Amino acid sequence: MEVAVQIGLLALGFVLLVKGADWFVEGASKVAEKFGIPQLVIGLTIVAMGTSLPEAAVSVSAALKGSAEITIGNIVGSNILNVLLILGLTAVIAPIAVQKTTVKYEIPFVILVTAVLLVMGCTGDYTLLFSDGLILWALMLGYLGYLLVIAKKGSGLAEEVLEDKPMPVWKMLLYIVLGGVMIVAGSDVAVDAATELALIFGMSERLIGLTIVAFGTSLPELVTSVTAAIKGKADIAVGNIVGSNIFNILFVVGTSALITPVAYAPEFLTDGIVCISSTVLLWICVFKNKRLGRLGGAVMLLGYAGYFVYLMR
Repeated sequence: MEVAVQIGLLALGFVLLVKGADWFVEGASKVAEKFGIPQLVIGLTIVAMGTSLPEAAVSVSAALKGSAEITIGNIVGSNILNVLLILGLTAVIAPIAVQKTTVKYEIPFVILVTAVLLVMGCTGDYTLLFSDGLILWALMLGYLGYLLVIAKKGSGLAEEVLEDKPMPVWKMLLYIVLGGVMIVAGSDVAVDAATELALIFGMSERLIGLTIVAFGTSLPELVTSVTAAIKGKADIAVGNIVGSNIFNILFVVGTSALITPVAYAPEFLTDGIVCISSTVLLWICVFKNKRLGRLGGAVMLLGYAGYFVYLMR
């Protein structure tokens, strides 16, 4: 009975997180639009960070509650799942074209920041400190600057297309407030339920974070990418996933480390290497033809299956 209750609470937490992030992004985007902020800037900031809100809320909440293994497990697990499972599934449904800048700059940058996180976590006393958070945030600001520069040069960066429906100011603010409340409440419920499940089943917080929590917080990326593929618009998938993975490490882990020290268990060394390897695999698959085909997608899915078997052993 207790297991059923905790699974129900976990599902409720994920629903609150996903819907809350959706409302928050929509409200914030409309407010920015109302005050004349260019859609490009909205897309690069509010909307881009919006897909990382579930990870951010869960990770910060877990860190504050002392469940640090959920914090890192959530981010590393989400990034592995984003590349191998979500992109793999999307490519199997419909081959994905990849922009030249993504292949040349953004995918290597994901590999770099993942390696930076690995080095930070495995040096010293296996703890990410305030200074590490500052470094990650500095890298994030540099990345945002890069995005704005290449966007102004018209290098093909996709601009977020927002609905052109008028929305009253009160409704925008309501979306922001309700979305924010749902994100906070959802993260609180999800972390508590995940921790309880770990205790009930004798599973480590690392395993819970790498699997159940990672999947739940990656739901926005999964739904967006698969829906886009079904509608024949899969080209946006790689850019969205790469951007999300960068924000997960720099924004989410960086913010968590600024708020409270974040433990990085030695066991995460293997997961960090898998995270880097999955992105290298993606880079190899798309490097030549700037395209992730069905064969590449199938290889990605097999890679995730192998990693999942390793986790469950």
